[in-house]
Amino acid sequence: MSRAVVFAYHDVGCMGIRVLRSLGVEIGVVYTHDDDPGENHWFGSVRKTCAERGVTCTTADPHLAEELERMRAFAPDAIFSLYYRNMLKDSVLEIPRHGAVNLHGSYLPRYRGRAPVNWMLLHGETQGGVTLHYMVRKPDAGDIVDQVAFAIGPDETGVDVYKQMLPAAELVLHRSAGAVMDGTARRIRQMESKATYYGRRRPEDGLIDWNWCAADVRNLVRAVTKPYPGAFTFAGGTKVLVWWATRAPFAFTDDVPQAGTVVHRDGIVVACGDWQPLRLDRVEIDGREGAGTDFADILRDGLILGGG
Repeated sequence: MSRAVVFAYHDVGCMGIRVLRSLGVEIGVVYTHDDDPGENHWFGSVRKTCAERGVTCTTADPHLAEELERMRAFAPDAIFSLYYRNMLKDSVLEIPRHGAVNLHGSYLPRYRGRAPVNWMLLHGETQGGVTLHYMVRKPDAGDIVDQVAFAIGPDETGVDVYKQMLPAAELVLHRSAGAVMDGTARRIRQMESKATYYGRRRPEDGLIDWNWCAADVRNLVRAVTKPYPGAFTFAGGTKVLVWWATRAPFAFTDDVPQAGTVVHRDGIVVACGDWQPLRLDRVEIDGREGAGTDFADILRDGLILGGG
């Protein structure tokens, strides 16, 4: 029986554990993370998945001496990292016989790094993907084993993209995990000139810059809408969360308002930097959520929204 050590989190981690077990892989231990109390936990629990399948699970630092010894004693054929959030050092990567692979949420070499789904949506990408690749010191830069691409629609959110990612990731693992385990997996070198890298996103990165074009503001909104912290702006001193926005069915032709100006026309719209209006379809103010028109007294005609 093939043997693996797994590093896992999120729905991808839960799915990966189920797939490896279905392939008859013996999992010595699964390393996962403690949930962040400040994060919205809309995804599956790796701990629960392990408990259901009788697999040992821990949140210990895998680089501790006792954990390294545990892994060496198990003598895994391969290591699988499935949405584990921390980089693994050489002391871990050198343990398995046939190497360590990571399942990454983009079509590498594009969108290496953290939060690839959110960054892809922010940039208005029309294609996403998943990639299984060997791990090296540089994040997401190792040789590719397998990958699958899928289309991203103009109204899709992070959750929508994850729903497409899971079956794509499952397909990749089903058809390539065995070759990784026995050391026969193909290795496709990444072209560095095509690589892009993006870092972690934080809640404060959701601040809207109304000087952006309307398409870019809308992409920010859908990139960080629920279950993420949300895009936001300020009406005077009042924070306004924008959960959804769409292009208004008209264009400014003359007397173009300053970027960030609220206009009461076909709903509550805001002028963007390219002179195009964006309609606020769903907002939240002081814990109350509704259509932009429900807050016409705060989002007053002529008010200029800004950074607080």
